[in-house]
Amino acid sequence: MNSSPKSLKQDLFDGVDFLDIDDLLTEEHKLIRASIRDFVKKEISPYIEDWAQRAYFPSDIVKKFGEVGAFGPQIPEAYGGGGLDYIAYGLIMQEIERGDSGMRSTASVQGSLVMYPIYKFGSEEQRMKYLPKLASGEMLGCFGLTEPDHGSNPSGMVTNFKDMGDHYLLNGAKMWISNSPQADIAVVWAKNEEGRIHGLIVERGMEGFTTPETHNKWSLRASCTGELVFDNVKVPKENLLPGKSGLGAPLMCLDSARFGIAWGAIGAAMDCYESARKYALERIQFGKPIASFQLVQKKLAEMLTEITKAQLLAWKVGKMLNEGKAKTVHISMAKRNNVEMALNIAREARQIHGGMGITGEYPIMRHMMNLESVITYEGTHDIHLLILGNEITGIQAFK
Repeated sequence: MNSSPKSLKQDLFDGVDFLDIDDLLTEEHKLIRASIRDFVKKEISPYIEDWAQRAYFPSDIVKKFGEVGAFGPQIPEAYGGGGLDYIAYGLIMQEIERGDSGMRSTASVQGSLVMYPIYKFGSEEQRMKYLPKLASGEMLGCFGLTEPDHGSNPSGMVTNFKDMGDHYLLNGAKMWISNSPQADIAVVWAKNEEGRIHGLIVERGMEGFTTPETHNKWSLRASCTGELVFDNVKVPKENLLPGKSGLGAPLMCLDSARFGIAWGAIGAAMDCYESARKYALERIQFGKPIASFQLVQKKLAEMLTEITKAQLLAWKVGKMLNEGKAKTVHISMAKRNNVEMALNIAREARQIHGGMGITGEYPIMRHMMNLESVITYEGTHDIHLLILGNEITGIQAFK
């Protein structure tokens, strides 16, 4: 249910590009960005504050994301994807997260954590069965790696499956799973009897498979989050992803998703910056706009500088991914830096808005709360720091 039309606020966003970074983009990149920006202005911006206040996930957005090509844009067209490069994928995530991080979570989980592993590690039968329906939004998927007692250390997982002859028997639980309460399928990572990690496609309706919803969140309130619980779930043998096993398989998926986050965070930062800039020009104190005061100008100048640096970092990593040169450590740097940048900008923007910054009249507090999740999920801020530290020193600090 959407807000009544008379209460809707118009989204007039026109981009933030101080260094003409558009010169680094192709015409196709710009067209894709424009189409997603228009989609966000029409389908997300007018309603998002209401959805977040009510902790409401608009399930009809899934089909709309499919129609606009937001699911699996980097998956080949033969399977329903867009066949686009990584920079196009990044730009799509940037525009969606300018609307809301929870909305971007829905899209990036579907594309990078559900469609990507099925495409990369699945059989041709699995690809043809699931990917077109996931791409169109006919199906919604989720990704089950994190467990109640194993977040930053996924190798410690206890979810397991046993070979029962004609099927596998799956037991265990996952938590903090975006999309789970409404997902039709889950790509679940579990250990076999030898302790080797494999991916399995678990479908809603399989006996013993439940998806309890997580309530009372202060963050990602317009996104649905839940658990995955497996109580002697019989999984057909053809639902095992045959292409790769071991922890490296889910970590490859996370690289793709983290890259999308590095771009998405820029979108959230842009939205906070633009809101702060406009508010500072309109808000009169001591007889003049607060934009005329040095400290406000300092905040805005630093915001613009940090956004620009983040744009260049994301673009360069995207170029390296397109060329097959990017490593996990490059993506870790971009994810960690850009999310911290966005969170800092949200906090500074909140100050510029004064007391109004805590209300739903402006997007600031919603972005700030969302980014508190984004800085933790798909590799915490500190874990990405230590990934870089390991690369620099050759010494692993978290084992």
